Amino acid sequence: MNHRVKTNLFAFATISIWASGFPLSKIALLHFNPGVLGFLRCVIAAVILLIVGSIKHMRLPQKKTDLLWFLLAGASGFGLYLLLFNMGIKTLTSATSSLVVSLTPVLTALAAAKLYQERIKPIGWCMIGLAFAGVVILLLWDGLFSVNGGLLWTLGAMVVFSGYNLISRRLSVKGYTPLEIAFYGVSCGALILSFYLGRGITELSNATLPQLLSLLYLGVFPSGLAYFFWGAALGLAERTSEVTNYMFVTPLLSALLGFLLLGEIPTAGTVIGGGVIIGSIVVFNLKGK
Repeated sequence: MNHRVKTNLFAFATISIWASGFPLSKIALLHFNPGVLGFLRCVIAAVILLIVGSIKHMRLPQKKTDLLWFLLAGASGFGLYLLLFNMGIKTLTSATSSLVVSLTPVLTALAAAKLYQERIKPIGWCMIGLAFAGVVILLLWDGLFSVNGGLLWTLGAMVVFSGYNLISRRLSVKGYTPLEIAFYGVSCGALILSFYLGRGITELSNATLPQLLSLLYLGVFPSGLAYFFWGAALGLAERTSEVTNYMFVTPLLSALLGFLLLGEIPTAGTVIGGGVIIGSIVVFNLKGK
């Protein structure tokens, strides 16, 4: 299996798992405070990745200066990101939150072109625009777009996660494995949010079984394994945009999961917008680089 195929498989696996995090986060936030949920997700993910790391003989950070990069990764990809994301999705629809987060590849591609001299062909930029148009079709078909304070929080989450993509890429170039990047990042994220420990213990003791199960899922899969897959995809990719463009698929998958988990019926906009998104990503990967 060549690197291109592996990159696409890891990226799609990540996005599939992350898409499930939108409806399940809304369920968990009915009980947990946004900061508490972010902290507990980081702790659970760190435990899972530590177990895997002990089997895979995970290394310690090689240089003291790398600790700063891991701290930045922990803030941008976990601690600060999850806090902003959770605060935003409390007052936004899942569809609107997906739209904002889908802007991440655009910002990441612009930053990567500047920092890493990654070139994208004109058709690639056209496909990025077309994919975003597909997201708009998907979310605005029935006038679902809602603007409120949560939009600002989610925009902030999108910006900091763009930073995580660039930092993760840098750590990969420095020789760290996807597992090491994910573990040290999520551990730093837990450290950053550790002041929610006391409240977290209280909320855990009062949580129902469904709320605990949703928390466990969010910690193990979207916050744990998905970041490992994401790091693997970024490490294998020739360009950061090859991976981040998959984030355009998130709204489509979130809509499908909403149907399966919450009984939401997909609209014609889901079918049309989703087709535009998938088609543009296929063309981008074939012709845009």
